[in-house]
Amino acid sequence: PQSIGVGQYQHDVPQKQLGEQLDQVVETAVNRVGVNLNTASPELLVHISGLTKTTAQNIVSYRNETGQFENRSQLKKVPRLGPKAFEQSVGFLRIIGGSNPLDNTDIHPESYAAAKKLMKQHGLAIDQLGDATVSAALSNVHLTEEAQAIGVGEETLKDIIKGVETPGRDLRDEMPAPLLRKDVLTMEDLKPGMKLQGTVRNVVDFGVFVDIGVKQDGLVHISKLSDHFVKDPSKVASVGDIVTVWIESVDLDRHRIQLTMVDPEG
Repeated sequence: PQSIGVGQYQHDVPQKQLGEQLDQVVETAVNRVGVNLNTASPELLVHISGLTKTTAQNIVSYRNETGQFENRSQLKKVPRLGPKAFEQSVGFLRIIGGSNPLDNTDIHPESYAAAKKLMKQHGLAIDQLGDATVSAALSNVHLTEEAQAIGVGEETLKDIIKGVETPGRDLRDEMPAPLLRKDVLTMEDLKPGMKLQGTVRNVVDFGVFVDIGVKQDGLVHISKLSDHFVKDPSKVASVGDIVTVWIESVDLDRHRIQLTMVDPEG
């Protein structure tokens, strides 16, 4: 946790407490987004619901010994990964390009039969997952009637529809992202007055550091955060915020970029 860079006072926080909070955030993230079963490390897998350090390591060992997972059912062959652990974890473990397209969705295997029934009733095949034809065919589904027809609840049906419409869906893709300029790749490309978008990477007493798409983050000094007085930068910006900035100065020798969030022409 000492390397996460969340602010200048992070070293004043007890490392055990910081580590526990970091683990909680990572666990929440991986259980919302899911992980690629064929590339995830033991350190990431251990945060998946139902998995322990032992079973996470066993998954990677099994993968190294037998090759990539072709389907989720193969998880049952992993040593010490019992039925309960399989049931809890499998919905968060994705397989891209495997033998079953449904394995690249957040649909739980318990709902595979219902998903196949839904697709069949609308003249769709499983290998069409993600096609525009799927969204078109399911756009006017009557949830109550359809849920009863395939034998699931309405909320489960909604999850199934999302899964077959957008396999491999990553919730992070729905979050706003900065519009980085294609003509700005290095510090040498930066010019005073240039308008850019960036992502806040750190908030400190004297300002905020912003990633603008080059190797070095730029600093927005506290006096440049707004056109009015700012006492606490954390009241203006938070880590992860997408912000608009203008280049004030670039020091190539010292690798420093000075930014402002105040429109020079405003």
